Amino acid sequence: MSSGATSLPRELVVEADGGSRGNPGPAGYGAVVLDPVSGEALVETAEYIGVATNNVAEYKGLVAGLRAARELAPDASVRVRMDSKLVVEQMSGRWKIKHPDMKPLAAEAARVFPAGRVTYEWIPRERNKHADRLANEAMDAGREGRRWQPSTSRAALDAGAARVVGDATAGAAKARAALAHAARSHAAQAAPDAAPAFGAAAPAGAAPATAAPAPAPASAPAPASATAPASAPAPAPAPVSVPAPAPGPAPAPEPAFSAAAEPSDVVAPAASATPSVGWGAPDLGAPATFVLLRHGETALTPQKRFSGSGGTDPELSPAGLRQAEAVAAALAARGTVQEIVSSPLLRCRQTALTIAERLGLDVRIEDGLRETDFGAWEGLTFAEVRERYPDDLDAWLASPKAAPPGGESFAAVSRRVAATRDRLTERHAGRTVLLVTHVTPIKTLVRLALGAPPEALFRMELSAASLSAVAYYRDGNASVRLLNDTSHLR
Repeated sequence: MSSGATSLPRELVVEADGGSRGNPGPAGYGAVVLDPVSGEALVETAEYIGVATNNVAEYKGLVAGLRAARELAPDASVRVRMDSKLVVEQMSGRWKIKHPDMKPLAAEAARVFPAGRVTYEWIPRERNKHADRLANEAMDAGREGRRWQPSTSRAALDAGAARVVGDATAGAAKARAALAHAARSHAAQAAPDAAPAFGAAAPAGAAPATAAPAPAPASAPAPASATAPASAPAPAPAPVSVPAPAPGPAPAPEPAFSAAAEPSDVVAPAASATPSVGWGAPDLGAPATFVLLRHGETALTPQKRFSGSGGTDPELSPAGLRQAEAVAAALAARGTVQEIVSSPLLRCRQTALTIAERLGLDVRIEDGLRETDFGAWEGLTFAEVRERYPDDLDAWLASPKAAPPGGESFAAVSRRVAATRDRLTERHAGRTVLLVTHVTPIKTLVRLALGAPPEALFRMELSAASLSAVAYYRDGNASVRLLNDTSHLR
């Protein structure tokens, strides 16, 4: 049955999302209620909620979406679709809810409809663009000190939310969306959007309001951060629920996961265009945020011995195991990480598995994140290498193209890491991913993000079990958010 004022479907679909720029940081949610047959949006809701984590924002989006569905059809059954694996698995009862901030929100969501009337389905982020866009619009409004206005929302159009279902209602919805998009594009050529691509969050304090939906340009969201400290909480406006505009075309499916290893001499693909900077860039959506974790200590770490991918593959020491537990506790408290990817080396896998167990996530292995192969220098101290291989060491220090005897050059590592970065940013667009890896890959990712020369590798300090973070945007820009944070170890 298609949507209508006097005949609502017995089943409704709710798509919800939430986000935080800082995590915790300025946060917001968005939710849309859909007709399951036509795919037409029946109602939208969005709210800026002040300072919160991603997970809190996602849960609040779920609650708001369920409440909007109940207002439309109190007797309907509801199919919830979200790209948050955590919320879907917890609300489905397959994962335990351990975090104290999550328990009351989950209980609130469970009370909206009677038990058994709501089912949960995980979907890739590419299929949740409508709710994602609403959440970003709410955060944009909060940053500018105003409430989210339905009259300026273009979520249904920009997200391409119309479903291909083969009936007249969906076809009409797509036609309306195409006409509105063409009109908006024509208007944009006459008055282009000059909102800044990047900006700091600002508090919002406006009261709720309702207005008729009319597509209009929205500001680009400020970059999100996985581990940046929270700013002071801001007063948040009440949520606004309004009838949604007609949806647009269906999004493309998320690319499939591939765990193929990357040879060390693969050259990273060149960018097709120079990344845009400044205030003229389009709305890029949430970045892919990589939280970069160096593994915990091994027996070789305090002795400052070369320990790469060509040596004995040591395990974590007792101190390293304690460090892994400390990182796991810190990341669980932040509620940030959505995926975990690890180097294949044992010390990284042990660190990653400790965290994964705490967060309820799986670990994927990525060969491109392995440490440099130091060849004949494996297991030696710097002084021992200086004594035994003086000429090779001088060449290695002087040029990134020089390699230890039988080992790998920093130039080769850079190509390998860049290719791995490109694969992972495409695969995890808009997600916060923990990469458990080593000194050289982390320094390389930071160096490339900063556009720094190869010698910068020798000018960074990375402690065992330290956290760094880099955000990657769809226009090719990157932002270093954190470097060598060890506060969780103190």
